[in-house]
Amino acid sequence: MRDLIFVSMENWDEIWRRNQFVVAELARRFPDRKILFVGLARDFSHALRKGRLREIKAPQTVCAPDLTNVFLTNASKFLPNTLPFCRKINEAAMRRHVRKIARDLGLKAPVLWLNPHSAVHMIGQMNERGALYDITDDWTQLTQKAAEKRLVTQQDDALCRRANAVVVCSSRLFELKKSRAKELFLVPNGVDVAHYAAVDNTRRADTQAPVFGYTGSIHADRVDTDRVLDLARAFPQGRVVLIGPNMLSEAQTSKLRAQPNIELRGAISYAQIPQAMSQFDVCVVPHVESAFTESLNPIKLWEYLAAGKPIVSTNLAGFRDFPALCRIASSRDDFLAACREAAQEAASDNASQVAARQAEASNNSWTKRVDQIVEILNEIG
Repeated sequence: MRDLIFVSMENWDEIWRRNQFVVAELARRFPDRKILFVGLARDFSHALRKGRLREIKAPQTVCAPDLTNVFLTNASKFLPNTLPFCRKINEAAMRRHVRKIARDLGLKAPVLWLNPHSAVHMIGQMNERGALYDITDDWTQLTQKAAEKRLVTQQDDALCRRANAVVVCSSRLFELKKSRAKELFLVPNGVDVAHYAAVDNTRRADTQAPVFGYTGSIHADRVDTDRVLDLARAFPQGRVVLIGPNMLSEAQTSKLRAQPNIELRGAISYAQIPQAMSQFDVCVVPHVESAFTESLNPIKLWEYLAAGKPIVSTNLAGFRDFPALCRIASSRDDFLAACREAAQEAASDNASQVAARQAEASNNSWTKRVDQIVEILNEIG
């Protein structure tokens, strides 16, 4: 494998997502290779508008924790991207920054891994051997203004056509991109099964007061807040615990907080997830059913399976592929009925179901996913 310039949609932090799992596994396998992980740009224009310039420090490049061959950097964004000429200036600044850091690190003809569609301007500008575009969501279906959607669609289309390889995480994305990509590969998300071995499955629920738990981004394009409220009201003695970054509006957040048995705990570190899941009786996925969610392959699918807990989901891609391991329900009444059944399972001797879920998770490890990715990278360079 060659050195990598890995452009991410998120910073490297304690909330691990697909990018960090992939990069960490690659770094461990190839300790003699360097990976430059490019996080979110430091937004000077936003800080200026908010009067928070003291929060913006000069960009520094540091090693990722416990990974001495992964280097974390952030470019600077000086102007708002709303105007095309401002966006061009920001893009040029980002390219200069990344080229300089890559040169300082001694990267020669690296592979350019692009996660954000907005990074299309970097192709052919990083002295790269080739480029890979990794798509995790159908961003064209996200709720956004018409002008933003047009730009996203244009960037995504251009990147699909120009990248040497396009990797998608779901069957729906594969169908959407197959007519445009030079080389298209399906690599779903995965799980580190050993990380979830500490999840406690010996606890037996009081079927009248179960704990329904959710982990992941709490976003209006994903989470159906009305369904969450329905669940909490149907089990007044139980609890609904939502763990993850809260990106709901203030009105939606207030509505959930007004329900006494709903807990919005916010984001916690990846290291803390098994302990938090140990308190769940049932893992729930109260997602909106939409074109956007149909494009996903949620990491939580594999993590819930690895935890062994009963699972209830709306009719979503990924979860519906395992009807013997996940309860699938679209309507309000069916969803609540499935949650009652799952709570009863949690209160019973369900060792065989726990083992079956964990076995399926083992078949979908990050190790196996990265095996596929290494083959793709080797084809590029």
